[in-house]
Formats: sequence, structure tokens, C-alpha cells
Amino acid sequence: VQLQASGGGWVQPGGSLRLSCVASGLTFSNYAMAWFRQAPGKEREFVAAMRWSDRNTYYASSVKGRFTISRGNAKSTVFLQMNRLRPEDTAVYYCAADRLTIQSTIVQDGYNYWGQGTLVTVSS
Repeated sequence: VQLQASGGGWVQPGGSLRLSCVASGLTFSNYAMAWFRQAPGKEREFVAAMRWSDRNTYYASSVKGRFTISRGNAKSTVFLQMNRLRPEDTAVYYCAADRLTIQSTIVQDGYNYWGQGTLVTVSS
């Protein structure tokens, strides 16, 4: 399984960015795709996820209402629309995928397949 993330960059506070992640080699019938982030000096944290079978979505409280995870028409493509960005959103964002279907596992850092990360910088 390979994941390719893109779309990071620099944006001013209050701005928007859209991240994309394309997965190849995903042959699972049931799985989840997620976004995590790691800010400098901090541990990697959960941001958002989608359970592929029913499109249920999950968000960290810090991004709920500002970020939206969605799936593309192409198989195994996921987006993260980030609005009203704040300086504290600055981090390397990673997409992840795995055969996870239970909510408690979908929102935890237990994925086996990860993309390379894309840097998001929010500053004025």
C-alpha cells in the first residue's frame, strides 16, 4: 500500500487549504482513511478520518467545524478541506489508511500505512 499526500503550503491565518491523498494497492473491502498531523516538538495527533464503507466521519475537537474530510470519486482518494486556519494548525500533515472499522481504532494512531507528509504553515 502506498499513500501520496499533497496540497500543503503557506497560508495566512483565516485562510484555507485543501490536502489530497491518493492510495494505491488498497485491496481491503473495509477500511478507513485518516489525517494526522505533527507540529514541531509535539507528538503526532489525530485530525480527521472517514470509514470508507458508510462514509462516517470523525474529527478532533480542535478542528471540528473548520476542517472537512471527504472522499473523491476515484477509489481511495481522500481530501481534507481546511478552513479558518490558525497558527496552531501549523504542522506536517500525514494521511493514513488501514483495515479499521471500529470508531475507537479509527481515531487512534494505530494505522499501518502512511503517506510521506505535507507541510502546512499558517502565519502572517
